[in-house]
Amino acid sequence: MWTGVFPAVTTKFTEDDRLDHAEMERCFALQMEAGCDGIIACGSLGEGPMLSHDEKIDVLKTAQKIAGNKPVLLTVNEPGTREATAIARRAAREGANGLMVVPSPIYHTNAEETVAALRAVAEAGDLPVMIYSNRLAYRVDVTVDQMEELAKDKRFVAIKESSDDIRRSTEIINRFGDRYDLFTGVDNLAFEALSVGAIGWVAGLVTAFPRETVAIYQLMKQGRREEALTIYRWFRPLLDLDVSTYLVQNIKLAEVLAINTNDRVRMPRQPLSGERRKTVEKIVRDALAARPELPTF
Repeated sequence: MWTGVFPAVTTKFTEDDRLDHAEMERCFALQMEAGCDGIIACGSLGEGPMLSHDEKIDVLKTAQKIAGNKPVLLTVNEPGTREATAIARRAAREGANGLMVVPSPIYHTNAEETVAALRAVAEAGDLPVMIYSNRLAYRVDVTVDQMEELAKDKRFVAIKESSDDIRRSTEIINRFGDRYDLFTGVDNLAFEALSVGAIGWVAGLVTAFPRETVAIYQLMKQGRREEALTIYRWFRPLLDLDVSTYLVQNIKLAEVLAINTNDRVRMPRQPLSGERRKTVEKIVRDALAARPELPTF
């Protein structure tokens, strides 16, 4: 159902902490122009837990305006299942193409609770669902056995595999074949995941470097592995910025330097400063100075 590069887009704010829809439209358009295949709004990178439900729906509408006929998914990352089902219903009413659903980032559910909560959200929204499994960031592992339970419901169509264990991708394919659309959700494991069968990439650094991200995906799809690997090796220091407590600030700073936007974040986050900012700036500037020429595909 879903395949390709889906940016986990950043949410843009004005100086007085309101949503900056004009800047989001500009930045989202860069993703579409580069050949991305969909948009995921209000995820971890999009500061979803810091947004009200009204704001989430507003970001969804802006993404839909720019995406055209490409799918736009809204992330459900609420602390409680009551709130999660409520935003799932609203997303469905507003025409979202699907949901990316995270287990509660506050309460660390056990296996039975995880499955029950995910099912409740799927039933409430009645939309296709991408299961977001990220045991490192959220301390809840949606295991392969739990995925098998959820596979009984056809609304669960995809998995964003972010366990940080590349073996999990093969385990999912061995267990389910093509039952789920398998996406990688860890930027600095993307080449490895695409090599073993992932058909999509929920990407972070794509928001600053969309053409390079799409090039890696398309080259891998065409079997041009060595060409993809050359770009990936250049990209790796940047992709490592996605795997950090400061991923939002890191990537927004990369956007400042690469696409001339701002790095405003919503408190309690604050933009990078001091030595951490200097370190990230150097990584990005070094990459920009050595930016590879991209092949045609």
